[in-house]
Amino acid sequence: MRIGIVGAGGVGGYFGARLAAAGQDVAFVARGKHLEALQADGLVVHSPAGDLRLPVRATSEPAEIGPVDYVLICVKTWQLPAAIGTIRPLVGPDTAIVTVQNGVEAPDQVAEVYGRDAVLPGAAEVIAYVESPGVIRHLGNGKLNFGEWDNATTPRTGLLRDTFVAAGLQATVPEDIWAALWTKFLSVVPGGGLGTATGAGYGVLRTHPATRRLLTEAITEIRDIALARGIRLAEDVVPRTLAWIDQLPSDGTTSLQRDLIAGRPSELDAWTGAVVRLGAQSGVPTPVNTFLFELAGARALIPDRGQ
Repeated sequence: MRIGIVGAGGVGGYFGARLAAAGQDVAFVARGKHLEALQADGLVVHSPAGDLRLPVRATSEPAEIGPVDYVLICVKTWQLPAAIGTIRPLVGPDTAIVTVQNGVEAPDQVAEVYGRDAVLPGAAEVIAYVESPGVIRHLGNGKLNFGEWDNATTPRTGLLRDTFVAAGLQATVPEDIWAALWTKFLSVVPGGGLGTATGAGYGVLRTHPATRRLLTEAITEIRDIALARGIRLAEDVVPRTLAWIDQLPSDGTTSLQRDLIAGRPSELDAWTGAVVRLGAQSGVPTPVNTFLFELAGARALIPDRGQ
C-alpha cells in the first residue's frame, strides 16, 4: 500500500514511522531542518510502545512521490489551506484523503477542491511532538478515527483500519464519523478558549464555580450548534464531556492555550473561531464562545514576555 504523509510532525511522524516499520510504502512530505534530518539520518521515534530508527523516503516535492492510495494530511489547521494545494500530485482517481486536523471544518475545506468522495473525515488521538529535527517523542495513544463522508462501510476504510492495526496502532471506523468529530470538538474547544482567557489549567477551570459554569455553557453552545446542523450527538454529551474533563490532569492545558501564550501560530480560528462562525450560520447564539474568542484573539496580539 502506498501512503503519503503530509506533515511529518508528532502525529504524522509517529503514524508514518509505525506504518513504514510494518512494511508499508510510506513517503513523507516535510520541510526545513526536519526534512534535512529525515533525508540524511532517517526517522527516530522514542516511545513507550518501543523505539524506532529507520530510513524513510522524504521530500518537499509531492510530485517526486506521485499518486498514492491514501494521503494523511497531518498538518495543523492553520497550515491546511497551503497543504490542500500541495497534495495534488499525490491524488489519483482512487486516492483517499484522510483529514486528521482538530476541529470540524477541515473535511469541507478539502472536499471543496477534491470532492466529498475523495475525503475520509478523521480525527487523531496521539500525544507526540518533534523533539528535534528527525526525532519524534511519543508519549501516549496512537489512534485514528475516520470514516466515509456518508458513514458507508467500504473496502477502503476497512483496509486502512486493518493496516493501522497491523502496524501496532489503533484505528476505528465509527458508526457516525461526524458525531465522533463533533464530540471531540466540544471536548477540547471550551477548555482551550477558557484556559487561554484565564491562563489556568483544567484543575482551576473545573473546580472554580464561575469557570465551571462558563465551561458548561461553552460546551452547551457547541452541542446546540451540532444539533442544529443535524449531528446526532448523545443526549448526555454535556455531562459526559464534563466527566471527561474532571479526570484530566489538574495542570493540563490544551495545545491552543500553550501556543497562544507562547506567541506561536495557533488553531484559534479553527477552534473557537469556528464555533462563532458555525453558530452564526446555524442561527445558534454563542455568547460565551464569542467572548472567549475575542479574549483569546487579544492574547494572540501580546508578545511572549518569557522569551
